[in-house]
Amino acid sequence: MDYISTRGRSPAVDSAQAVLQGLAPDGGLYVPRVLPEFDWQQCLKLSSQQMSQAILSALLPDIPNMGELVKRAYTGKFETEELTPTVTVGGMHVLELFRGPTSAFKDVALSMLPQLLTAAREEKGITQEIRILTATSGDTGKAALVGFQDVPGVSICVFYPQGGVSQVQRAQMVTQEGSNVLVCAVEGNFDDAQTGVKQIFQETQGQALPFRLSSANSINIGRLAPQLMYYFRAYKDLLDREVIRLGDPVDFSVPTGNFGDILAGFLAKKLGLPVGRLICASNANNVLTDFIRTGTYDRRRPLLKTTSPSMDILVSSNLERLLYLLSGDTALVDGLMKDLREKGFYQVPEELLTAIQAEFDGDFCDDARAEEVMGRVYRDYGYLMDPHTASGWAAAEAYREKTESKNAMVVLSTASPYKFSTAVLTAIGGDTQGSEFERMDRLNAITGVPVPKPLAELRDKPQRHTDVIPKERMLDFVLSR
Repeated sequence: MDYISTRGRSPAVDSAQAVLQGLAPDGGLYVPRVLPEFDWQQCLKLSSQQMSQAILSALLPDIPNMGELVKRAYTGKFETEELTPTVTVGGMHVLELFRGPTSAFKDVALSMLPQLLTAAREEKGITQEIRILTATSGDTGKAALVGFQDVPGVSICVFYPQGGVSQVQRAQMVTQEGSNVLVCAVEGNFDDAQTGVKQIFQETQGQALPFRLSSANSINIGRLAPQLMYYFRAYKDLLDREVIRLGDPVDFSVPTGNFGDILAGFLAKKLGLPVGRLICASNANNVLTDFIRTGTYDRRRPLLKTTSPSMDILVSSNLERLLYLLSGDTALVDGLMKDLREKGFYQVPEELLTAIQAEFDGDFCDDARAEEVMGRVYRDYGYLMDPHTASGWAAAEAYREKTESKNAMVVLSTASPYKFSTAVLTAIGGDTQGSEFERMDRLNAITGVPVPKPLAELRDKPQRHTDVIPKERMLDFVLSR
């Protein structure tokens, strides 16, 4: 299957090569030239692992033995065989994406990506070491580190914004074991780290390096493609419980900063799944909300630190893929990305904005609103959620009030509440004194919700990665290790 760059200035590659490269040489993101035909109704009859195999085989056909790769990625690593269970809370449904090894939604994709990458490496006959470069706003880093730990022929370097992740998220990364892992804090915010990673790819084009660079961020199609599965899984769960009938549209409210999680829902819809509206939920960094409402993407604003740090992002990389998928115009996308890079903003044509608004709704939730939602949902339904999920819940409520939609509504829950115990305790009226681990214990004592084992074990692990560098030294750091 041919994959092309969203910017149109790089040659087409097959799906295995797209996974290996991560980013196209012209700085664009790889997308299928044509989306494959797909039997979505048959897919709904399958188990979660079988769904994943079917979807990935369709989107990445040049990577062999997909069934075996899926088994290696998921068997015994998640709390449930469903991988991503859906639970009913009040009048809505919550898709729990935090039942994996690092208690965040990134586990679904980053358990799979190492398998895809190593299989693609073997398929292409590459013997050179592959070095994965990743910027994280909190959850990607740990999930990638776990996925790639001690994988033969691969090393991984994760950059995170100093002071820009939660204490638990930082502890997860700086205690990571493995002979092939590097973790480094960057003086700046997530956008600085993400931009720095992209610049490393572009600055090293054509250079003779001791390794081959690739990415574990959702700029890599191998990171994005595994995420489609859980939209199919949620639809199947609602179908099996007779909440919906086959063919009924289901709305999804998705907390997202980098746009990959919600783009997976759009791709699932393109493969035939009856997805209704996709509601893009932001925190106070509401650049995506403004874009969906106006067609102007403007990053020229301060980046606010919030209680939902994984969405503290002003440059949403995967939005570029959507612009291409809805316009089919690589020259337009290339020009828009140039405007964003040079001017700090861009404005899409009216017809493209109309196409975006036909598929997506946008809303945002500040810290005060997230706190109110977390407290109210716990009091009313006994359900504990983290601040990111609260943003999705708030956006879903606002959409239903605005439209009076009768479609079933699924809110994607992207992280365990224990990764953000201070904010959650505050919301339910608990004492927030003491260390992060004392707060986790207190949250458990109040609610009876179990602390995920990998998080509970963090308190006894030593710090292994303590480097902090200015953003200008990211390339030096990568080349010197």
